[in-house]
Amino acid sequence: MEQISSFNAIIEKSITENWMFDALTDYKGPTLQYHDVARKIEKLHIMFENSGVKRGDKIALCGRNSSNWAVAFLATLTYGAVAVPILHEFTADQIHNIVNHSEAKLLFVGDVVATVIDPVKMPALEGIINIPDYSLAVSRTEKLTYAREHLNEIFGKKYPKYFRKEHVHYYKECSGEELAMINYTSGTTGFSKGVMIPYRALWSNYDFAVGVLGKKIKRGDNVISILPMAHMYGMAFEFIFEFLYGCHVYYLTRIPSPAVIAAAFTEIKPTVIIAVPLVIEKIIRKKVFPKIQNHRMKLLLNMPVISKKVEQKICEQVVAAFGGNFYEIIVGGAAFSQEIEVFLKQIGFPYTVGYGTTECAPIICYSDYHTFVQGSCGRPVVHMEVKIDSCDPENTPGEILTRGLNVMLGYFKNPEATAEVLDKDGWYHTGDLGTMDAAGNVFIKGRSKNLLLGSNGQNIYPEEIEDKLNSMPMVTESIVVQRGEKLVGLVYPDFEEAGNMGMGIPELKSIMEQNRKDINNVLPSYSKLTEIELCDKEFEKTPKKSIKRFLYK
Repeated sequence: MEQISSFNAIIEKSITENWMFDALTDYKGPTLQYHDVARKIEKLHIMFENSGVKRGDKIALCGRNSSNWAVAFLATLTYGAVAVPILHEFTADQIHNIVNHSEAKLLFVGDVVATVIDPVKMPALEGIINIPDYSLAVSRTEKLTYAREHLNEIFGKKYPKYFRKEHVHYYKECSGEELAMINYTSGTTGFSKGVMIPYRALWSNYDFAVGVLGKKIKRGDNVISILPMAHMYGMAFEFIFEFLYGCHVYYLTRIPSPAVIAAAFTEIKPTVIIAVPLVIEKIIRKKVFPKIQNHRMKLLLNMPVISKKVEQKICEQVVAAFGGNFYEIIVGGAAFSQEIEVFLKQIGFPYTVGYGTTECAPIICYSDYHTFVQGSCGRPVVHMEVKIDSCDPENTPGEILTRGLNVMLGYFKNPEATAEVLDKDGWYHTGDLGTMDAAGNVFIKGRSKNLLLGSNGQNIYPEEIEDKLNSMPMVTESIVVQRGEKLVGLVYPDFEEAGNMGMGIPELKSIMEQNRKDINNVLPSYSKLTEIELCDKEFEKTPKKSIKRFLYK
C-alpha cells in the first residue's frame, strides 16, 4: 500500500506554492489569494493559541458556504484541532445537540445561523465566532476576549516586517489514524451520528481525486462549490481537492436555485462539476427538454442519418448550459433518474455517477465517463475494496460492503452503532443493496432499510418504482409506501405546469390514474401500485436532497 503523506503538509505546500494565485471567491464578492488565506489562518491560530485551545480540542463550524468558512476549517486542521462541520440547514435543536455531543470548545457561525441558535443551550462552549468577520458573538473566557481584541497587535508583534511564505508552518499529524474531523450524518433516520474521519481518509480521497482528475484540471482552473461543505461530498471534491491542487474555488453563498447555478456556470465556466442528481435534472427538465420535446424534433431524432447530427447539436446545447468548459460532471449523493441518464447517454454527454457515504469520507466507487457503464455507480476506487454480501453477486442483490483507507474510525461516543456497521475484519456495512458485474461495476438497488416485502416474500425496491414514476406526465417527485399488502405511490405533481395548462386537482387525479395503469403494465404483479395519492407540498429532504422517507407512511 502506498505511503500516506501528512495531510496538513499538503495544505502547507499548496499555500506556499500557489502564494500569488486566486484561491477562494464568494460569488459576486471579494477574492482571497492563497497568501490571504495563509494570513487569515495565522490570525486564527493566534486567537486559538491565546484563548487556550489545545490540539485535539473540537471546533464546530455552522454556516452557508463561504471563503471565511473554508479558512476557519483549514485553520482548525492545521492547528491540530478537530473540525466539526455542521450543516446549516439543521434545526436549532440539532445544532445544539451536535455542538454538545461533539464537546466543541468554539463554534463558528454564519449570519443566518447566528440568529437561530441559543447560546444558553450550549453551556460547554467557550465562545461563538461570527464567520463573516471573525468577531466574537459570545465569549465566556477573558482569554478569548483578550485574544480577539488584541489580535492585530499580537500578529504585528509576531511579524514586525510582514507575513511571508517561510512563516507558514502547520501542525503535522502524528499518524494517518489521528482524528481530523467529526462529520454528523444528514440524519435520514432522524438521529445524527458523529462519523469520526481520520487524516488517512482525507488524504486517501485527495489521492484518488489527483489520480482521476489530476491530468484533466490544472492550477488556476475555476470550480464552483454548490454542495454544502459540511457534507463530505462537497467538502472532499468541491473544496479540499481543488484547494490543494491550486484551483480557484467560487462559493455560491446564497441558497443556490437552479437559475442562480445556471448563471454561475455560464460566467465561471468550471473545469469539473460535482452535483447531486436534483440539480442536473432540474436544469435539463427546465432548460433542455422544452426545446427538444416537440413533434419536429422527435421526427428528426428517429431518422438514423440525421439523428446523430441532431444529438450532437443537443449535446452542445446541454454542455453550454453547464458553462461549456468542463471535463465531466460527476453525479452522486442520491439515485439518478433513468430517463435523464438514458437521454445523456444517447446524446454522448460527459457524465459519470459515483457512489460514497459519509463513513468513507466519502468515495467508494467511481469510473471516468469514458469507461462508465450506464446504470452503475462505477467501480471500487484506489485504496478501497468492495464486495456484495450475496451468494450470487452478479444477479442476486446483497448488502454492499467496503473496506480500505477511506473508512471511518467509528461513530463518536457510540460503540454500539459502530459495532453494527464495522465488522472485525474491517468491512464497513453500508446498508445499501446492490449487485456487481464481472468487471467490478456496482449497481445500486436501494437502501436495505427501504426494502419492502411482497405478499409472497418477494423483495420490492421502492426506488426502482419511483424512478419510473418520476418520468411520467405531471410527476415532479414521488415515494412508494406500503400499507398492509398494498403499495401506494405518493406524488407531488408539477403544479406550475398544471396551472399553465389550466388544470385543477380533478384533472391531475385522472392523469395520475392513467400513470398508475401505465406503470403497472411494466411492473411485476407483486410490485403493482394500488393507488396514487397527490401531495400538496414537496417532500421534506436532507441537505443532499434525499427524501426523508421516515416521515411518510
